Formats: sequence, C-alpha cells, structure tokens
Amino acid sequence: MKYCSNCGTEIVKQIPAGDDRLRFVCPQCNIIHYQNPNVVVGCLPIAGEQVLLCRRAIEPRLGYWTIPAGFMENGETMLEGALRETREEAAAKVKGETLYRLFDIPHINQVYVFYRGELDGGFGVGPESLESKLFSEDEIPWSELAFPIVTDVLIEYFQDRKSGEYPIRVSIPSKTWARHVGWDPKSDSEA
Repeated sequence: MKYCSNCGTEIVKQIPAGDDRLRFVCPQCNIIHYQNPNVVVGCLPIAGEQVLLCRRAIEPRLGYWTIPAGFMENGETMLEGALRETREEAAAKVKGETLYRLFDIPHINQVYVFYRGELDGGFGVGPESLESKLFSEDEIPWSELAFPIVTDVLIEYFQDRKSGEYPIRVSIPSKTWARHVGWDPKSDSEA
C-alpha cells in the first residue's frame, strides 16, 4: 500500500498509539489502514466412496487437482462461501455439510476452512476449472494435487472414513510447504 484510499496522501508505516505493531497510517487524515488475514473456504463433496475434485484452470498450479475452494467474500458466512465456491468451480451442490478442517497459515496471512458434505445431484465445471471428476481413494492423482493442504485433507478424510469419526482438526503448516510445489504465496492463494 502506497497511498491512502481516503485522501490520496502517501502513507507511512508506524506503530499507532495504543497498538503494538507496524500499520499503514495516513499522516494527513490519520486513518489506520489495517491489513487482516484472508479466509479461503471450500468443501469436500462426497458421493458414496468417492470425492469430487476440480482440475485448476488458473494459476497458481494450473492443471493440478484441488478441492473446490476460494476466497471468502464480504457479506457471506464461511459455509455460504464454501458452498458458493463449490457451485462456481464444480457446478455442484452439497447437502449435510459439516465443518471439517481448519488451517492457520500466519506466514502468508491466511486461514483455510473446509467443510465436507454429500454431493447433491450432478456436477460440471466453472470458469476456474478445466474439469471436475469423482475419485475413489485408489484413483486420486496424488502427484497431481495442487497444494499440500489438499493432500492433507484427502489423506485425513480417507483415514476418518474407515473409522466413521470425523474430528475437526486445526493445524499450522510449516513455512516450507509452499516451496514443495514451487508456489509463490504472494502471487495468489487457493486451497
């Protein structure tokens, strides 16, 4: 951020009175421009013994498989965002959705929230997907998954399915996870 969105003055980085971290502050109108984490929401659609994945039509990780997910929009709940992303990327509806997985990723200022639910009808593709497909566990293209988080969610889901227990897990991936796929988290984000 270089200029104040309120008055156009060049901003400075400083610690405002009563705060404990550097912020973008306008020296003219004194507005503090807070920057907060982005929330990525998604849903793992399930159809019997299979899960629905989408092949990405956009960077990062163009051509790789992922869970339908994307940035939460203002004015929607996490669940509404996850269901919207599922409709947008996989032309799919989900029912019986439940919170399933949370990832805190402070080193790129993001939080990922995944639900799981039953596929309700058919599916297709949206503008950010090349294709959508149902996979059983032994058909998952493990070497073609877009992000390590997708791998984590799928491995945990197939383990949980065996026990019939689906705990809500929260974790913090290491700072090196993005390097495993050659992805620059500053360029974009997606689960």
